Amino acid sequence: MSLATHSLSSAPDKPEAFLFQAVITPHLSLSRRGVALVIASVGVLNAITSGAFLLLGAWPVVGFLGLDVAAIALAFFLCRRAARRREEVSLTMAELVIRDVPVSGTPREMRFNPYWTRLRRHNIVDEGVVALDLTSHGRSLRIAAALSPPERADFADALDAALRRARTGDVALRASQF
Repeated sequence: MSLATHSLSSAPDKPEAFLFQAVITPHLSLSRRGVALVIASVGVLNAITSGAFLLLGAWPVVGFLGLDVAAIALAFFLCRRAARRREEVSLTMAELVIRDVPVSGTPREMRFNPYWTRLRRHNIVDEGVVALDLTSHGRSLRIAAALSPPERADFADALDAALRRARTGDVALRASQF
């Protein structure tokens, strides 16, 4: 899951004005404080358990319980690091730009002509929209993978409406239609 924000420009008749903008980021289930509480709770429980094992003379267990806490902390760190990835979608009358910004490395950017670009939905009856592809002139790009199926469907409706607007030049189409 992740967040997507949609917006329409207040001046849609200008060619450089944005018809649609969205930033898609992976969803984090816990805040920094929540992560700290989970790690601290596991640490306290492991410290109590370690004390019991020390009293029984099983001192090697203490090290493994410490490794458990370190592994959980590392997993949360890697998860939060991966959540810094984002996908930026912006549409003007002249072009559709998809910018994939990874955690590290160079951002990848693809540009499409909105007139020729089509949004293809992959639906599964019980799940909803499981994938979205932008296609144009033999090129294809999968987008919005970080969204849940309901969020992906809403995103697809909004982007499809904005693409139609860019193709037709219809300035009467408003945000209330998505």
